[in-house]
Amino acid sequence: MDEGAIERARERLAGAAEGRTDPAAVEAALERARAGIEALAETAASLEASLPSRVEGAVQEGLREQVLERLEGDLLAERHGRVDDLALLVDLIGSGWKGVDERLARIEKSLEAGSGAVVYRMEERRPGPGSAETG
Repeated sequence: MDEGAIERARERLAGAAEGRTDPAAVEAALERARAGIEALAETAASLEASLPSRVEGAVQEGLREQVLERLEGDLLAERHGRVDDLALLVDLIGSGWKGVDERLARIEKSLEAGSGAVVYRMEERRPGPGSAETG
């Protein structure tokens, strides 16, 4: 065999031996990993216990806000509807009075012109003998 090949093999074996980790360092790393996993498990258990109540509270708060916004929107729409109804009612009353005013103006004009209806004076009626009316 070639002495150079044997030397290269020895160097590789020495490099591999140098790359090995110390068993105590591996054990310390494993212990830290176990402690981290236990802490993570405790945190997960704590979250698992408190998360449903937190989610429930958040959902209730969200629903409450949504319902209040919906009620406010409905009340505002109802208020606008009532204002529109009132405006229509005012317009109807105004046009009705305008028609009455125009009709009265026509009647006054015809009375002033003298072309009005003939008014007859009715004489006072006196009940006759034997009538049901007695004075």
